[in-house]
Amino acid sequence: MGNKSSLLLREEEIAQIQEETGFTPNQIERLYSRFTALDKNDCGTLSREDFLRIPELAINPLSERIVHSFFAESHDDRVNFLQFMRVLSHFRPIRKNRENRLNSRDEKLRFAFSMYDLDNDGKISRDELLAILHMMVGVNISEEQLTSIAERTIIEADTNNDQMISFEEFCRALERTDVEQKMSIRFLN
Repeated sequence: MGNKSSLLLREEEIAQIQEETGFTPNQIERLYSRFTALDKNDCGTLSREDFLRIPELAINPLSERIVHSFFAESHDDRVNFLQFMRVLSHFRPIRKNRENRLNSRDEKLRFAFSMYDLDNDGKISRDELLAILHMMVGVNISEEQLTSIAERTIIEADTNNDQMISFEEFCRALERTDVEQKMSIRFLN
């Protein structure tokens, strides 16, 4: 321990974060150290700009959507450590013997769905899907090909023929996908 960041987290805070997110105390302390390193203003919260200084995130085509997800429950455009950990917990590998509501298959799917549902109306429209495809592939595929992909995806997933993908339809379309594996990041041990 001995570093500045570990001294700022109290045992009861670590226990609360562990209970809510499923991270181990060691992982929490290491992630807190990274959180404080990103906090350039030393104010205990992160701004959107702080997130965009992460090189891996800055080059991710979905960086804007990913950063937006950290601010979903923020009221002042700042993210505290608990909010930061709640979002990260969606990417923690699922442990078969330990249920965690933030890290369940359903929550991973809800998080993925929110990446596509740009207007937060509970449905993914053709235009939203097209916007995400643009973010992901940019100019590498023609507009015609992107439109075709978006339209085919809607046709395949849309079981009630409303030209949109609901959360339930999204889940059905991904029922054979190993979401638990694909949405997991191996965190520090």
